[in-house]
Amino acid sequence: MNPLSKLTEGLSPIAVYGPGDPDILGLAIDSREVGPGYLFAALVGTQVDGHGYIRQAEQRGAIAIVCQQLPPEPTQGIIYLVFSNPSMALGHIASAFYGHPSHDMQVVAATGTNGKTSVVTLLSNAMTNLGYKTGLISTVHIQIGGKTLPSTHTTPHALSLQHLLHLMAEDGCDYVFMEASSHAIDQQRIAGIKFAGAIFTNLTHDHLDYHKTFDNYLKAKKSLFDQLPAPAFALSNADDKNGAVVLQNTKAKRMYYALQQMADFKGRIMEQDFTSMLLFINGQEFYTGLPGTFQAYNLTAAFGAMVLLHVPPDTALLGLSQARGAEGRLQWIKNHRRQVGIVDYAHTPDALDNVLKTLKDLNTQGGNIISVVGCGGNRDREKRPKMAQIASNGSQWVILTSDNPRNEKADDIIAEMEAGIPVHKKLQVMSIADRRTAIKTACALARDGDLILVAGKGHEKYQEIDGVKHPFDDMAILSEYLQPII
Repeated sequence: MNPLSKLTEGLSPIAVYGPGDPDILGLAIDSREVGPGYLFAALVGTQVDGHGYIRQAEQRGAIAIVCQQLPPEPTQGIIYLVFSNPSMALGHIASAFYGHPSHDMQVVAATGTNGKTSVVTLLSNAMTNLGYKTGLISTVHIQIGGKTLPSTHTTPHALSLQHLLHLMAEDGCDYVFMEASSHAIDQQRIAGIKFAGAIFTNLTHDHLDYHKTFDNYLKAKKSLFDQLPAPAFALSNADDKNGAVVLQNTKAKRMYYALQQMADFKGRIMEQDFTSMLLFINGQEFYTGLPGTFQAYNLTAAFGAMVLLHVPPDTALLGLSQARGAEGRLQWIKNHRRQVGIVDYAHTPDALDNVLKTLKDLNTQGGNIISVVGCGGNRDREKRPKMAQIASNGSQWVILTSDNPRNEKADDIIAEMEAGIPVHKKLQVMSIADRRTAIKTACALARDGDLILVAGKGHEKYQEIDGVKHPFDDMAILSEYLQPII
């Protein structure tokens, strides 16, 4: 039984209209999913205002409405709960509806511009290696124990999120590791979750199409840590200039990780190549099959989180040494001509810069770096010339191409990228809108020992053009033209 009063316990609506305390049989934010006895939450989104669908929800059987504004003519027999922030209220209501699942597990969130997926994937894999049952909510996929589900968002909406946590608790998961995107934090999708800890990876230019200013972007990330309870841990990157800022107002236990600055968890790269890395963390050495400076950061963050979850340091390193990286993150293949093809999700200036620096460090063969780079449509336009500039500075050859153009023309996006190419680099850059042709051309340009980077889409198995998702797999196409050694 889920009486409405129980689901809203502890919440303070601005006003309540309507009689009784009915049992709520289901929750919905899409009026088409409403059934008899449901509570419908009318949320104001970036594209749609749910208040316009209240009548449709009532016609489908909704008996309670969560909203920000009361309809001009409330329907008799319907209960309306008016909140200043319906999204936050819905998170708590959904948590109560599913029996507060986050209270039965240790839930840890990772937030930041880059590294979220890798950190939570490493944590999930490492803890699974140690015999724990884990849940994973990431950009790449959702994992409930041994079952894998597709992912549609970095962080699902509040109803889906609480339902997933409920399934994970029912499955007996000990830990849940999840990404918390800035959109999700700002939109209160994580409201109602009891966190055991949170990790801050870094903050660089991204998502300003949504947040408008970098300060707003920072505040969204910081608010996750502001909301942490005192028993939780707050683990931040001391090498990032905003690493201390995000922890300023947290009640949680403040801890830091770093490769450069002094920190509670300190990592240092001893040696590395494309297949492995020897990492020194807090006085102990361990080998991993995940090379690269950015992976050293991710591994050090994961190690710190595991220790803060009371895993002994030696045991944590054992679990991490066997952990796999996230799909589409510095994923490489090699052929008989010693050509190395790399697919990486790098879709921000900082991420692309980090990957190119890593490739330079790993390029022991001395070959050229050929980069295939695009930018997504209907997203932050300011980063387009920066991405092209970084690609041209870190590569011998650059092919600008389409990413997910969505509802923009690929040629228009590429033209904005071209504005960032330095004059002395223009002869080393070509533009090919068709992504398959761009990858094919990069492979044709490559000589023995060259590196070909295909950046921006990583694990994605589609390309979105004019609102339609077409099958497209960077790694499959790269393999087709490079013919790697099996």
